Amino acid sequence: MGTFKGNVDFATIPGHWVLANLGKTVLRPGGIELTRTMLDRLDISSKDAVVEYAPGVGRTAKLTLSRKPYTYTAIEQDQEAAAVVMSYLNGTSQTCVVADARTPPLPDSSATVIYGEAMLTMQPDRLKEQIIREAHRMLQPGGRYAIHEMSLQPNDIPSELKDTIHKDVSKVIRVNARPLTVDEWKGLLEQNGFRVIEVHTAPMHLLRVKRVITDEGVLGTLKIGYRCATRGGAFKRVSAMRQVFMKYEEYLGAVSMIAVKE
Repeated sequence: MGTFKGNVDFATIPGHWVLANLGKTVLRPGGIELTRTMLDRLDISSKDAVVEYAPGVGRTAKLTLSRKPYTYTAIEQDQEAAAVVMSYLNGTSQTCVVADARTPPLPDSSATVIYGEAMLTMQPDRLKEQIIREAHRMLQPGGRYAIHEMSLQPNDIPSELKDTIHKDVSKVIRVNARPLTVDEWKGLLEQNGFRVIEVHTAPMHLLRVKRVITDEGVLGTLKIGYRCATRGGAFKRVSAMRQVFMKYEEYLGAVSMIAVKE
């Protein structure tokens, strides 16, 4: 996906690939600032064996690689996305494994740091747990695990409203999105062998102009706007996503958690 294509069917592809094909490089709910906070708190160094789930277009991966970890392994299920990942990896210590996050072919206790962004949100609750358990298996004792996901707020949001938001967001982004409240995300990690040591939150302003400028810069934002306006079906699709995000803005957020394997 890292290249822009003229024949993309913007009406049917998942929302994050709509934005990627328009040139958006930050596809995380809390933006580049929450990603940077997550990486800072993980404190990745040359001693770390790092695993990243679903790096996509690679903005976070490049930030991680700039910290020169001992090894870096991406786990990417999508063959086309994996090809993009391979394009910015170099050296024997950096690799991309084409695999399902639920069954990654990596050894037990082989990583010191694992993180994933905007990936668990897109899984049913049962599969969220499966992925987290696999992260626990791959981490060494004391290893760090971080997530950066969409959240629902407040923690006592009515279940009927939660179901409506799940339905409307999933419909507009063409992916079965199942964000949890901050307490639910924390509980999910703790129930699967992790101790949460830090929680950071941010507004879910993915398609607000101010956030786009922060994430992409002024020139990048202008290029995205131009492509959105000139590619058939793109403007309609982005507008629909933005409308739903704005409708539920007070209930949608972003959360990053840093956890340690007990």
